Amino acid sequence: MSYENLNKVGEKYASLIDSYISDILRGEPEDLYKAAMHLIKAGGKRLRPMITLASSKALGGAPSEAKAVYYAAAVEILHNFSLVHDDIMDNDDFRRGIPTVHKIYGVNWAILAGDLMFSYAFLTPYLAIRAGADYKEIAKAIEVIGDGSRKIAEGQGYDIMFEKTWDVDEKDYLKMIYLKTGALIETSSKLGGIASNSDDEITELLGQFGRFVGLAFQIRDDILGIFGDPAKTGKPIYNDLRRGKKTILVLYASKRKSEWKEFFIKLFSGNQSDENIKEAVDIIKESGSLNYAEMLAKNYYNNALDRLDSIEKMGLIKDEESFKSLKELAEFSINRDK
Repeated sequence: MSYENLNKVGEKYASLIDSYISDILRGEPEDLYKAAMHLIKAGGKRLRPMITLASSKALGGAPSEAKAVYYAAAVEILHNFSLVHDDIMDNDDFRRGIPTVHKIYGVNWAILAGDLMFSYAFLTPYLAIRAGADYKEIAKAIEVIGDGSRKIAEGQGYDIMFEKTWDVDEKDYLKMIYLKTGALIETSSKLGGIASNSDDEITELLGQFGRFVGLAFQIRDDILGIFGDPAKTGKPIYNDLRRGKKTILVLYASKRKSEWKEFFIKLFSGNQSDENIKEAVDIIKESGSLNYAEMLAKNYYNNALDRLDSIEKMGLIKDEESFKSLKELAEFSINRDK
């Protein structure tokens, strides 16, 4: 698929969001705000704000899009906050092809930059009053953002816990990636529903769409962590294996043969030579883990489309191009190479 429509909409929305964030996220001390803008200026997919804006316009037209831009900016700021702190915890050197915030500005400034962005994620929705939002709508938006930020923290907590135990199964993994990744995309979708004044049923369907897209997106991310091209992903390859991440690829292989599980236990205990990493990749290929992960992501993609189909059957779509963008975003989540 060429994603021509998605690229066109994406360029428009990315430019809009970036300009809003640049206007909002400014102040002193200068180094603090530079650190906060570091990853944002590096670009990124802008998947979350695109979902907010596309869903609001698909269901409500231009007036709701004007309000949604503030919610979209808030969710992108929140997302970047989580990346800054995530990079500190994982001691990652690169993100989006550039050095991470703590590598450029130091850990102390990076922590403060994350804290600053977290604050702005809750301040920014109030600006939607300029576009006609009332305080009841803004309160709903802030509640959804708060719930999403809580889930991100819980997901990160599970991720840390799972690095130190093998008492993890597929259900645990799916819960963790929902909290860590899917919940914020779910939040983005719900914010589009709120901006378009959709009722709770429609907003919940949009949320489920975002949740399933998020699950598919993270499974694809785990695949790219082993089989992706670092020149495209902007991240070093095999980092998840070196850090002992129990992704679906590792969990599935470990359940196929006891000797494979023993191998991964030793690998994650510190025996991470290039030769052992290569053997781990070979095991993942031989076990069928890659095919299984791709099938799982495709199932979530289909579930996401089912939610959009339900909304379409209700006759609520007011902008076909934006609605098409949501479908393309879902497909992008399972086919992307970066």
